[in-house]
Amino acid sequence: MVRVLDKAAVQPRRRFNLANSFIIRRSPARSRLATITLRIPMNSQPNRVDLLATIGVRGVTGIAQILFRIFRDGTEIFNTQQGIESIGSEQNYAVTFQAEDRNVRVGNHVYTVTAENRTANTRADVVGPISFSGLAVQTRT
Repeated sequence: MVRVLDKAAVQPRRRFNLANSFIIRRSPARSRLATITLRIPMNSQPNRVDLLATIGVRGVTGIAQILFRIFRDGTEIFNTQQGIESIGSEQNYAVTFQAEDRNVRVGNHVYTVTAENRTANTRADVVGPISFSGLAVQTRT
């Protein structure tokens, strides 16, 4: 049995739109895509936070390797990498990933999703949509 503790969702970009795209920064810099805050109340152990992100990306040059990261309060808790092809192949991607954060301490926690391009001489842009959501639940062992 689970009990919902908190939930949050943001959708900074609702649709694909080339006119409002922005370049994914080259590592070690990163582009911040979305942020949510979840509250974990007292007496809610054990718990877990389920996180879900969808990011619309377009390959512009070469085959970019995009590293997506999720941070809790500035500490990385999850990452995944996606290759993004450009001209002459697939160009537009909706990258979706989920993560789980277990036994989070009491208090307010800021979750942030970022992207960074790990491949020199390539370019990939965020074109939308961008959505990021989190659900905190108390679990029973």
